[in-house]
Amino acid sequence: MLQNSYWLMVLSLVITSGIARLALPSVLKIITQAGFVRPNFRGDNIPVGVGLLFFLSVLCPTALLMFLEPYRTTGLIYLTALGSMTLLGIVDDVFGSRADSGLKGHVKKMLQGELTTGGFKLLAGGFMALAVAAVLGGNLKTIVVNTLVIALSINAINLLDLRPGRAGKGYLLGAVLLFLGGWPSDNLIWAVITAGALLVYLPTDLRAGAMMGDAGSNALGAAIGITSVMVLPPSIKLGYLVFLIGFHILTEKYSLTKIIEKNKLLNYLDQLGRN
Repeated sequence: MLQNSYWLMVLSLVITSGIARLALPSVLKIITQAGFVRPNFRGDNIPVGVGLLFFLSVLCPTALLMFLEPYRTTGLIYLTALGSMTLLGIVDDVFGSRADSGLKGHVKKMLQGELTTGGFKLLAGGFMALAVAAVLGGNLKTIVVNTLVIALSINAINLLDLRPGRAGKGYLLGAVLLFLGGWPSDNLIWAVITAGALLVYLPTDLRAGAMMGDAGSNALGAAIGITSVMVLPPSIKLGYLVFLIGFHILTEKYSLTKIIEKNKLLNYLDQLGRN
């Protein structure tokens, strides 16, 4: 069974990567022709929301996997979560304002009676995380922990998406750690499938040729969060939740980019692969 799971992961990775490679030029062209471009951190106008590619690329392999008994329920959960967060990300990419950012900013606006696209995404994403946790089941403590892990994972990858390639590298690091903590769970395949699409797109992001936008960072965060709650033992999952809470507190108080720039190792990894 373990050997079969291994080959399924490899095959799914190859299929997803192939689809992403074929679809990426068309996605870039469609978004650019629609005029959906935005200045990046250097002021260059580039297509945004290209992270839509991730959801499009995983549809086929996930649908095929759902013919197999171990993946029917979890495959549906994965597609639903990835699709909903991609949609919410597109809404924020298209209609969102950059005036208010961070959890504190969106919550403050909601308390003032104003719902931003970020606040809308926060609420809807939270309920999506709760729905997934409820379907996966368990006692009240498990459901609460799973909800928080999914919701905070989504926002954590979103917080990384401020420089080319940073969110993608964060996802790949998270996926490696998931394998260390969750092997040999069959459900690691959801992190693998998502990585297949990301690896094709990442060089474009690194050379600042496109932005994945919230459509992409939300999808990556959802994949990490959902895989985490499916594969990690309770003690490791709780430790991961503590890390997520600490990470959010840190980024609310300090600039993540400045923290990275002041650390030689983090700065090297952050710059790795960029032009």
